[in-house]
Amino acid sequence: MGTLAGYSSSFSTIIFRCPLKNPSMEYAYRNRISLVNGSAGSCDVLCREIIRKRRRISSRYFGKLMMIRASYSNNDDNSGSGEGEDKDSSSLATAAKEDTEERRSGGGEDLDSEDFPGSVSSRQPTISPVGSGYNNFQVDSFKLMELLGPERVDPMDVKIIKEKLFGYSTFWVTKEEPFGDLGEGILFLGNLRCKREEVFAKLQNQLSEVMGDKYNLFMVEEPNSEGPDPRGGPRVSFSMLRKEVSEPGPTTLWQYVIALLLFLLTIGSSVELGIASQINRLPPEIAKYFTDPNAVEPPDMQLLLPFVDSALPLAYGVLGVQLFHEVGHFLAAFPKKVKLSIPYFIPNITLGSFGAITQFKSILPDQKAKVDISLAGPFAGAVLSFSMFVVGLLLSSNPAVASDLVQVPSMLFQGSLLLGLISRATLGYGAMHAATVSIHPLVIAGWCGLTTSAFNMLPVGCLDGGRAVQGAFGKNALVAFGLATYTLLGLGVLGGPLSLPWGLYVLICQRTPEKPCLNDVTEVGNWRRAILSVAIFLVVLTLLPVWDELAEELGIGLVTTF
Repeated sequence: MGTLAGYSSSFSTIIFRCPLKNPSMEYAYRNRISLVNGSAGSCDVLCREIIRKRRRISSRYFGKLMMIRASYSNNDDNSGSGEGEDKDSSSLATAAKEDTEERRSGGGEDLDSEDFPGSVSSRQPTISPVGSGYNNFQVDSFKLMELLGPERVDPMDVKIIKEKLFGYSTFWVTKEEPFGDLGEGILFLGNLRCKREEVFAKLQNQLSEVMGDKYNLFMVEEPNSEGPDPRGGPRVSFSMLRKEVSEPGPTTLWQYVIALLLFLLTIGSSVELGIASQINRLPPEIAKYFTDPNAVEPPDMQLLLPFVDSALPLAYGVLGVQLFHEVGHFLAAFPKKVKLSIPYFIPNITLGSFGAITQFKSILPDQKAKVDISLAGPFAGAVLSFSMFVVGLLLSSNPAVASDLVQVPSMLFQGSLLLGLISRATLGYGAMHAATVSIHPLVIAGWCGLTTSAFNMLPVGCLDGGRAVQGAFGKNALVAFGLATYTLLGLGVLGGPLSLPWGLYVLICQRTPEKPCLNDVTEVGNWRRAILSVAIFLVVLTLLPVWDELAEELGIGLVTTF
């Protein structure tokens, strides 16, 4: 690794000194931006870029790259005498070409194999080594960055696709332009000749017949469109990307290990929640550890063993809700042929778990699939949680199970307006208007499950609610909903004391919106939007705390004891 970083240092100097926000060398060259001469420094940007792209350069080609780097180092040493200014013109491109020819004559090696990521001949010739404003080192650096960038669409394939796919009966192409951050795709602009869904289905079938599984075709809204389509709805365009560029990568071994460790930690946090729910039965030193914020040293763990067995039912309930949530996602994704990653459970002591991060491992076919899969998980978890919550409330009034009840402070019911009202209606004024309330552990499990489901349904980022809003109302609506959600979480209006940790969790792990679908234009319909709107309204009622005046008026808790 250290040797590779040393070889790459001279090329990486250009990247740090480029005055553009976009670090693309091709972009810099197209706009004729003057770059300083590279020198052998200590930067490791190219090394990190190679690792990030997961590309491997052949040893023969990299050996020539080493000689080129050494020649530039000598040029830096002799810059005062003017030696070496015109040495090795386009050396990197020549080395790549010679390496390609040697590999061809080597007896059947595949030039597009993993050892040599994309032959030079298959690259779109977007960089031209012409212009007096660039020395040989800079031109070679441009070519190297193009080689290490994402695989581009072959221009010959673009020509074939235009001839065989598009036409008068489908989509008349008037213009094509690069698509993506680094120009790795092609965007076809033009005019629809038929209904957009029929055209897209026909183009997908024809693309599969002509190119096989080489490319993915996307139907997106036309950027900077001046008006709607005459047939109704927005104007559309079609973009094309290579499959290896557009599709998510496979799950690695380390990701499986991390997911397993997080699940074990979630089991531990769920058991700890079950133990904490028995606060009135715990020894004083243990109760102080759970209730005193200044308690740092943990008590003797041997004292907790007698309470583990009684904590397991609550832990099973919390884990069951989370597993049911994930099963809902997978059951909704299976008929739509959408692949999902393994869930990464997030442990939390207060709720047992913050839910799980589940990624899409294949491109979604349309917005309907995005909404359905996103809503299936929270709805499944909420149904199970609400069932446990209601059954627990009913058991709390049953004298036959009085030995299983636990004492909790009545102020806990002020954490949710909706759940507090349901508890008040079920248990009655006398039971709720007291310092402590006797409830069944199922109430706690259902309460935690409903709260976790509500948090995951918040319309922000890549949460389930954010994905659903993005699919039902569009990306602009998600931005507006996200700003409102961040504001309410920051002010503590939603979620109470959990608003800050949940907001930080979203900012760190879930803030990025979901990627576009293959058909990113067709709307989901009014009934899906209506269901989502009702769900968000219930989420707000679940996460909205009850202030003291309203709690006293409704009889939720004993305010005078606070």
